[in-house]
Amino acid sequence: MTGSRVVALGHYQPAKVLTNADLAAIVDTSDEWIVSRVGIRTRHVGGPDEPVDELAAHAAAKALASAGLSPGDIDMVLVATSTAIDRSPSMSARVAARLGMGSPALMDINVVCSGFTHALATADHAVRAGAASRVLVIGADKMADIADWSDRSTCVLLGDGAGAAVVVADEGDAAELPGIGPVLWGSVPGMGRAVRIEGTPPRFAQEGQSVYRWATTQLPPIARKVCERAGVAPEDLGAVVLHQANLRIIEPIARKIGAVNAVIARDVVDSGNTSAASIPMALSKLVERGEISTGAPVLLFGFGGNLSYAGQVIRCP
Repeated sequence: MTGSRVVALGHYQPAKVLTNADLAAIVDTSDEWIVSRVGIRTRHVGGPDEPVDELAAHAAAKALASAGLSPGDIDMVLVATSTAIDRSPSMSARVAARLGMGSPALMDINVVCSGFTHALATADHAVRAGAASRVLVIGADKMADIADWSDRSTCVLLGDGAGAAVVVADEGDAAELPGIGPVLWGSVPGMGRAVRIEGTPPRFAQEGQSVYRWATTQLPPIARKVCERAGVAPEDLGAVVLHQANLRIIEPIARKIGAVNAVIARDVVDSGNTSAASIPMALSKLVERGEISTGAPVLLFGFGGNLSYAGQVIRCP
């Protein structure tokens, strides 16, 4: 059985930056209130002429260029998103068309904030099964489109962006750390309504305290089990990239995992919560800045909507 690995990454954000001061002009909040509760200082928001598939295509093009591949080399496109308004063409089809691809398999995956790690596992499984050889995995969301700008508890969280990874077959030594380790995924369906995107037009809402308690108490042991499945001790991790939900969630989880030597992604400070885009975008930035060594083990762990989660340890490209 052939494994898989991530060989390149790319990310993209709209040019417009929305600061906490900007938000204070439209809703009852302040920079101090936002920073103290969620740690976010800025977020990027796209305009009406910047659809989700455009954000995704920009990130994908960067990842392909970094991998030295052309769009025609890709035989599967997976897009994790929860902000696609139209049912068809799918987001993956729209991205493939924008990039001028040939005839790849296409699939959208909606697991909200843990969408990218679910999609990455799906890509790994497809390669291992021999169903694909080069997969483009994208997380892209335009959360500003579904924000309730009158609700200061949620609108301050959200931002727009996209991140992409190129996954290829890996014939590496079986004794080495797998390029993409085994996934551990699951959910708490009975609490699924704690994070919602509902209505016409759709709007984001959540039960913040319920999500905070679940994330900070239930998820650290699961994240440690992801490391165990990969055969990596938490103290040997080179980086930890959690879903960028809220700095007050990220830091306690990272501490409880025991990744004492790892770089901890904190892109939420500058980008806000970008849902499925948050993990690939944060990872791409860390790699671009040279903060993680090539080949280092990196824990990716997504969680959130549906109260679902998925994580794996990968080798840094």
